[in-house]
Amino acid sequence: MKKAILLATGLFLSQFALSQSMKDFKWIQGKWERQNVKPGTSAFEVWEKTKEGFSGSGVSMKGADTTFVESLSIVKKDADFYYVANVSSNASPTYFKITSTSKTGFVSENPEHDFPKKITYELEGDQLTAVISAGDKKMGFVFVRQE
Repeated sequence: MKKAILLATGLFLSQFALSQSMKDFKWIQGKWERQNVKPGTSAFEVWEKTKEGFSGSGVSMKGADTTFVESLSIVKKDADFYYVANVSSNASPTYFKITSTSKTGFVSENPEHDFPKKITYELEGDQLTAVISAGDKKMGFVFVRQE
């Protein structure tokens, strides 16, 4: 009987922790304007809460012309959470397993992907920093909350 109670308690706490973890991504919601862009260009990420998790989109523009679009999401698949990037240059969406989280950030990884292999998001105040990397190659994106 004790084993059954412990097992049930463990399963409840595990499910509670997982449901709490999805809620911990709420800090990413909103419209974010990229700050470190070349003159004449602009870029944004917009994130919103959905039934499945969080849905986002990234858009880069040069003047009035759209130069890059990506669909983004944070979802739970089985017992794990994933950052999912869907860009037209890939045949299908790329899943990056979220390997660590904090109250204001996460690290996601996919060692099988060419570039990036690692994506990190970190919020400090109203500034959101995203870093994509693989080995020594690293690119940083700095955003400021617009809404």
